[in-house]
Amino acid sequence: MSLSQEIAPHLPYLRRFARALTGSQTAGDAYVVAALEAIVADPSVLPAGSRLRPALYHVFLKIWSSIGPGLETGGELAEASVAEQRVTALTPRPRQAFLLRTVEGFALEDVADILDVTVDEAAELVADAGREIAAQVATDVLVIEDEPIIAMDLEGLVEDMGHRVVGVARTHKEAVEQALRRRPGLVLADIQLADGSSGLDAVNEMIASMAVPVVFITAYPERLLTGERPEPAFLITKPFHIDTVRAAISQALFFDRRAGQRPAA
Repeated sequence: MSLSQEIAPHLPYLRRFARALTGSQTAGDAYVVAALEAIVADPSVLPAGSRLRPALYHVFLKIWSSIGPGLETGGELAEASVAEQRVTALTPRPRQAFLLRTVEGFALEDVADILDVTVDEAAELVADAGREIAAQVATDVLVIEDEPIIAMDLEGLVEDMGHRVVGVARTHKEAVEQALRRRPGLVLADIQLADGSSGLDAVNEMIASMAVPVVFITAYPERLLTGERPEPAFLITKPFHIDTVRAAISQALFFDRRAGQRPAA
C-alpha cells in the first residue's frame, strides 16, 4: 500500500481538526494541503516510529505553526458555529491541546508526542484551555454524587476551572429538587446513589423540563452503554483521571450552544 493510500482514511479527521483550529474550512484545507505537499516532498518529515495518524497531526501543526495566520481567511469566521468561534479565541497551544484531546480523541500521551511536549505539559495545556473556556462560558454546576470524598474532589476541580458548584445531591430526589431550583448550566452525575436510587433516572427527569448538558461519571458504564437508547456523549469511568474530567467538562460546555447565554448567577 502506498503512503497516499495509507493517509487517505485519516484525511476527513485531519480536515475536521483543521477547520476547528482555524474556524474556517477553506483556511483549514489550505493548511492540510500544505502539510500533504510537505510529506510528498519529503516523507521523512513524518516522525520515525510514530503511528501514522498522530504523525500526520504532528506535521500539520508544524506547518500551521511555521506559516502562522498567513493562509487563514477571516471571511468565514462570522459564519462559523458558536463553538468554532470560541475555539479560535483560545490561545494557540491550549487550543491545539484541547482539540487534540477532546475533539480528536487522542490519548494524553499522543497529544504530548504531537505537540513535542511532556505528558505533564500536555495535561497543563488542556487545563489552560479549560480555564480559558470557563472564562467564556463560566456556569453553575450541580454535582450528583453520593461519595463525599469524590464529591469534594469534583467540587474543587470545577471551581478551579472557574465554574461554581451550586449544589451536591446524594439521592434522586435531592438531585431533581436542586436542579429545578438552581437551574444549573452543567450536571456531573453518578448513576448509583446513596439510597439505591438512580442518577440516570434523576437526569432523565430533570431534562424532561430543562435543557442542560450532562457528564456522567460512574463505575457502571455498562448501564449506559447498552445500545438500546441514545448513549451519553460524555461518559467517564471511575476511577477517573482529573484531566479526563476537565476535558469532558470543557467539551460539554464548549459545544453546548446555550452556554454563552447562561452566565453564572
